[in-house]
Amino acid sequence: MKIAVLPGDGIGIEVTAQAVKVLKAVAGREAELTEGLIGGAAVDAEGVPLPPATLELAKNSEAILFGAAGRAGDELGPRDKRPGGGLLRLRRELQLYANFRPAFLFPELIGASSLRPELVEGLDLLVLRELNGDLYYGEPRGISIGPDGRRHGVNTMRYSEPEIERIAHVAFKAARGRKKKVCSVDKANVLETMVLWRETVAAVGKEYPDVELRHLYVDAASMELLRAPRQFDVIVTGNLFGDILSDAAAMLTGSIGMLPSASIGEGNKGLYEPVHGSAPDIAGKDIANPIAAILSVAMLLRHSFGRNEDAARIEGAVRKVLAQGYRTADILQPGMNKVGTVAMGDAVLTALG
Repeated sequence: MKIAVLPGDGIGIEVTAQAVKVLKAVAGREAELTEGLIGGAAVDAEGVPLPPATLELAKNSEAILFGAAGRAGDELGPRDKRPGGGLLRLRRELQLYANFRPAFLFPELIGASSLRPELVEGLDLLVLRELNGDLYYGEPRGISIGPDGRRHGVNTMRYSEPEIERIAHVAFKAARGRKKKVCSVDKANVLETMVLWRETVAAVGKEYPDVELRHLYVDAASMELLRAPRQFDVIVTGNLFGDILSDAAAMLTGSIGMLPSASIGEGNKGLYEPVHGSAPDIAGKDIANPIAAILSVAMLLRHSFGRNEDAARIEGAVRKVLAQGYRTADILQPGMNKVGTVAMGDAVLTALG
């Protein structure tokens, strides 16, 4: 099992360390782990957020375990030096176009959700975000001086039929293994790109008559996600809307520190990461929640290596730890045992047995 480990920056370093402990405990010597630089750490050492050696490591690995990228103030620097650019390029170079972001609520955390218990009890949905197109990669882009002598910013929302078709097929196939419902989210009432999105998803949907398809504008979807989140099964949407909606869905579960993600291309290769960012304000304080990173290991084992039993063991260990009352600060409830990053990782190790 050749796995590239890219801790990155901020709390990515801390939570990845706990995830690696769990991975080693489950996979043992079968896991061949090689660490690489990405993000701000790579800029400091190599001058770029994704050094050639890291890209080569990722290409030669069967899976990538990623932490987070970014430090306070980095977003104000030159674009080619911004830590987040390393992850964006890695996704594009490896053609990891389907981003699976499950949002599920552990029963033990029902009181930690921002919504009333009766709205989120039993919550289990999947946000499927297209990852290689949209405003994140569209050209032209940039800031320039216009005819009026003032600065103008341009980003281009762009999708092709093949790009939409492939993510739509992933959505319908995923739904077949769940509750057989797909909600496609767009803004077709305003954006021509999203008209193409809606028409293409509808055409693909005809190939899956056993799966229910409906369409929602992104503003309506945002409202429904907060009003009645359990109505959703698989939400498929573009890069920008998926980025926003998946973070909103994360908070329904109690904390963004609870949810893993998988970015998959053709075949079994994938990049696995917690959906939270680098959180530089709490980095190095041993208070970050490592559960999302640990659950990302479960996704890695399941999707890239077909080790469903090992994945289930990890998920069961997390559930056991929560049932025992262990909580990091972000999910702390009255009467629970507050622990730090390392202690939570150790608790999951103990629960694995």
